[in-house]
Amino acid sequence: MNKMVIAAGTGYLGRVLIKHFKSKVNEVIILARGAHSDYDNVKFIQWDAINLGHWTTSLEGADALINLTGKSVDCRYNEGNKALIYSSRLLSTEILGRAISKCINPPKVWVNASSATIYRHSLDKQMDEEDGEIGEGFSVDVCQKWEAAFNQAKTPFTNKITARIGIVLGKEGGAFIPLKKIVKCGLGGNMGKGNQYFSWIHEDDFASVIEHFITNNRMGIYNVTAPSPIRNKDLMRLLRDKLGVNIGLHNPKFLLEIGAFLMSTETELLLKSRNVIPARLLNEGFTFKYNKLEQALDNLIR
Repeated sequence: MNKMVIAAGTGYLGRVLIKHFKSKVNEVIILARGAHSDYDNVKFIQWDAINLGHWTTSLEGADALINLTGKSVDCRYNEGNKALIYSSRLLSTEILGRAISKCINPPKVWVNASSATIYRHSLDKQMDEEDGEIGEGFSVDVCQKWEAAFNQAKTPFTNKITARIGIVLGKEGGAFIPLKKIVKCGLGGNMGKGNQYFSWIHEDDFASVIEHFITNNRMGIYNVTAPSPIRNKDLMRLLRDKLGVNIGLHNPKFLLEIGAFLMSTETELLLKSRNVIPARLLNEGFTFKYNKLEQALDNLIR
């Protein structure tokens, strides 16, 4: 590939993609709100994710545009944060669509992030792209409006992919770090009832999936998760075993609510059952490096 553009590439997932692609692409361009120093073949261009500007020229001739823009949902869902969660996703998606429509040589592929939390809380059914049932509530509404903004963008010469991303696990970011801290503190028992599913993906597989989209000219909605969601009680047991921690106190919902309030976050991130599988990727023969959580943890902990 000659050129890749990553919008909001300074966050955790952006760093994962830079690490994966910078030896595979001649030029990696990061659209960032703040000033950053270029290095190797990675170039930073400032944008505000709202308005057209000089950054739009970076899209010309790009092999791929990856949009990861959005305020973190790891916060309290007060009115101010809700407004920012919506606007950061919708406005950035809308302006990227406008920029692409003005390109003489638009990006070949546009991958726009979404979330596997768009599906309902499910203990009884695995959610795939064809038969998955959309849920209700704030987080689901965010995903629906985000995907609608993406779908409304008129980009006839650019393949568009909606990536419904599960919980990404990595050594230097993502959910693995706080989970490891919880377990090491002796609080790594069941979260709530412990029967809720945890749909995850190792950071290496996440990057490989993005490469699969680009190199195989894919389109449409994809679940970006490992093929084996795991119940919370089994997740916490595996973490305790791998980290050599014998004690794991149970965390009932009311204690989680108190802890979430003190940590300025929401219990949904722990208690919602995300029972999501990547049916399209499996049908296309995509090979996951880490199919099972035990394999992923062995890599992350060593």
